Amino acid sequence: MMGEIDLYGVFVPGLALWMALAFALSLPLRRLLAAAGFYRLVWHRPLFDLALYVVLLGGVVTLAHRTLQ
Repeated sequence: MMGEIDLYGVFVPGLALWMALAFALSLPLRRLLAAAGFYRLVWHRPLFDLALYVVLLGGVVTLAHRTLQ
């Protein structure tokens, strides 16, 4: 598994790319949940959004680990 990625001479941690991908996946998912009215059932929306992001990040990293190995 690669630890760092070279982008035009700047070394970026591999986790930063997975974090960006998880964030990109969370944006449409959050809009979908808001349009469906799901957030009426949630006590603390920013806390739920953070938990959703962490779950997505874990899924992306796990999927990448299994795919790249």
